[in-house]
Amino acid sequence: MFAVTVRMRVEPGKFDAFMARMAENAAASLKLEAECTRFDVWTDPNRPGEVFLYELYASPEAFDLHLASDHFKTFDADVADMLLVKTVAT
Repeated sequence: MFAVTVRMRVEPGKFDAFMARMAENAAASLKLEAECTRFDVWTDPNRPGEVFLYELYASPEAFDLHLASDHFKTFDADVADMLLVKTVAT
């Protein structure tokens, strides 16, 4: 397995729109990518505007396929102006 974590801070006033797009991306990843086995989206009401992702892929190559997928590219472009910070770790 290959684990990916992502920490994001969403621009004030854009959280709801961001979360709607994030839900679509997470669902598409699980549905369309056979080697994506987990895509958790976490928030904490005590930390408004912060989002944490935990994703599991069969391999680093499967994660590369995720990054190259049409649904991810669309999501990434759609939310680019909504994010203040994005940190990815593997």
